[in-house]
Amino acid sequence: MNTKLHAICDSQGRPLNLFVTAGPVSDYIGARALLSSLPKVDWLLGDRGYDADWFRDALKDKGIRACIPGRKQRKTPVKYDKRRYKRRNRIEIMFGRLKDWRRVATRYDRCPKVFLSAIALAATLIYWL
Repeated sequence: MNTKLHAICDSQGRPLNLFVTAGPVSDYIGARALLSSLPKVDWLLGDRGYDADWFRDALKDKGIRACIPGRKQRKTPVKYDKRRYKRRNRIEIMFGRLKDWRRVATRYDRCPKVFLSAIALAATLIYWL
């Protein structure tokens, strides 16, 4: 019953791509799954859970600059644009708008496919409204 939603949204907070994993799974799984579907952008803003050298290298290969703070356990600190990182609240706002849908917020569905379908329906309406 525990799941984690990984999402890509645009600069206006509209959902572009969604991926659901089990709750205790690392964020790297979601990052790997969504990597191929990243749109052509200049920057990717992500939280500490997505801090990995392989992910940063993959973004660099695509021509995307990463604005991801380093994990606390990282031996060498990573520099990131703190002013730009504050714009990451747009994805948090998108998650809040998804949770306005009672079915998504309370996770009525036991099956992950049905749950992702409910999220996709809510995301479609959020995208167009």
